[in-house]
This record gives sequence, C-alpha cells and structure tokens, in this order.
Amino acid sequence: MPLSGINKELGKEVKEGAELAFSEANRKGEIGGKKIDLIVYDDKYEPAKTLANTRRLIDRDDVCALFGFVGTPTSRAVLPYIDVVPFIAPYTGASFLRDPEWKNIVNFRNSYAREMETIVHYLHDEKGYQRFAIFYQNDSYGIDGFNALTQVLKKRNIELVGEGTYKRNTLSIRHGLEDLRRSAPEVVVIVGAYKPSARFIRAWRKGVSGDTLFATISFVNADALIRELGPDLSQGILFSSTVPSYDDPSLPAAREYRRLLGSTDPNTRGSFASFESFLAAKTVIRALERLGDESKAERLIHSLKGLSGESIGGIPLNYKNGALLDRTYLFRYQEGRFVSVPRTLR
Repeated sequence: MPLSGINKELGKEVKEGAELAFSEANRKGEIGGKKIDLIVYDDKYEPAKTLANTRRLIDRDDVCALFGFVGTPTSRAVLPYIDVVPFIAPYTGASFLRDPEWKNIVNFRNSYAREMETIVHYLHDEKGYQRFAIFYQNDSYGIDGFNALTQVLKKRNIELVGEGTYKRNTLSIRHGLEDLRRSAPEVVVIVGAYKPSARFIRAWRKGVSGDTLFATISFVNADALIRELGPDLSQGILFSSTVPSYDDPSLPAAREYRRLLGSTDPNTRGSFASFESFLAAKTVIRALERLGDESKAERLIHSLKGLSGESIGGIPLNYKNGALLDRTYLFRYQEGRFVSVPRTLR
C-alpha cells in the first residue's frame, strides 16, 4: 500500500483500520490463542514496487494470505503471482477482481460499477440531472471507472458531455480541466486520488463554475479530500462509500471502531477508508475463528465466503457480485460531518 507519495494518506488509513482489528484480536486471543502478524510494505502506489513487494511477501515472508492491497493498477500487476495464496479485501472496486474464475480472491467492498449505478440512479433517476462528465486517472483504475460510468449512462440513453484525465501520481490536472471546461456539465464524476481531485475541484470552483455538482467514488478518499479542500469547498460534493458511516452510533461496529481508535490516538476522528479496512479485517478474524486448527489457505477462502448471512457489528454480510458487503452508501458533508443522503433504496 502507499505509505509515501501523494496517495499516502489512503494507505495509512487502510493500514490503521486493519491494525486496529488485528491487534484487538491478538490481545483477546480470539483465534484460539494464535496471533495475526500483519506485514506491510510501501509501494508508493507504483505497480512495479507492488510486484516486488508481493514476491517478497510470498517467497521470503511465506505469508498465508495477501490482504488490503490498495489500488487497481497495483492489484493488476500482481495477478500472475497471487494464485498460490488467498487475495483478500483489496481496496479497489476493479471489475477484473470480480471474475468468478479467480477462486482465491474474496473482495470485501462493492465494485466501481455498482457505485456508479447508485450515483447515477440518485442523480439522474431521482434528481433529474442530465449532463454528466468525468475526470479520471489515466490508468486501469480510471479506465475501469470510466467504462462503468459510460455503461450505466448508456442504459439510460445518456452520453457523457465531456471527459478529462490526469496522470497517476501527479498533480497535473490543467489539461483535464481545459478538456472539460467547455462541456458545461451539471455533474462531474471524479475517479481519482484525493490530492489531484482536490486540486481539480479547487481550480474548477475558482475558474469555471461554482454551481457544478461533483460526485466522487470511494477510492477518492472522502476524508482526505475534505482535509485538502476545507469545509467551504467541500459543499456541493456527493460522496460515494462502500461502507456506512463510522460516526453512526447505532452501529456496534462503528462504536467499537471509534473506541479502539480513541484508545490509540484521542485526536483521531477516523475515516471511511480506515473503517472499511477495520471491517474487512474483522471478516478475516471471524473466518479464522471458524477454521480453528484447519487454517489452510484454501479453507480460509471457503470460510470467508461462508460468512454470508452473518453480521459484523450490525453490518450484514452477503457474498454477492463477488463481494461480502455489496452495498453503496451516499453522503454529503455538512456542518463538520458526513450526512447520509436520503434516497430510494434499490
């Protein structure tokens, strides 16, 4: 995962959530007294480094599973090498990770295609927006999001009015901004990392329009984007998430997450990315508990998929469309917190 570079906040948050859950399980002896050893390497969100790290994990560290890899291009880079171990809960909604031929992959989160369907259903079907454009990262992650959005719009006989791109691990948004400026969109869907996405939104608000609605998919990292933009520029953004709010006091999982987070750093508020990683790690713990002494790799995959019908802290699991939590949640940022968007449930 990226622990340095311009996407480092996302990597750090995914690492934080997993460590919270695994450390608590180790402290309580939840897996028959066995300990989970979480080994983390920095790939700077560069696929070549991800591949080198993965070879190291498999060949030298002799890991029993790969967990929480961050990113679409980074996950794609290791596909030829992961068939020997379970590949669990990658932090990406990439479609290729949901191919049923991959027997050793278990996703926790929803796909980008499902996120796009939810976004467009709300903005077009319920709110009547017609003119959609997209700003995306020009690699396999952005292209996956672009394809998902165009397919969802096509079902409604809508075409994109514009598209703009930027290069991964850069802040070069000027050309993408210029490509979109003349298309006069009502909505710009953003499929990027938080820093270039924030720079794009800031530049658009300043030089193009203050009225355009932005809709971000989950990988953009809502919490980091808010920190980059500040509360004023964070208005007029629809945030998609693959997990419910970590601030929801009605969810036992959210209460546990906040309690554990507060015990490590009282000043940390939490994030959607960290909460998702926490929940994904909890599913691994639950699956290992069920295995007992039979914790072989192939049994772990079967145990994870068998969690359908159970819940993690009040959040129901249902292995469907290649994911344990096949849901999308929409939020706006108001008065210093994320507020759930009322909509027609599908």
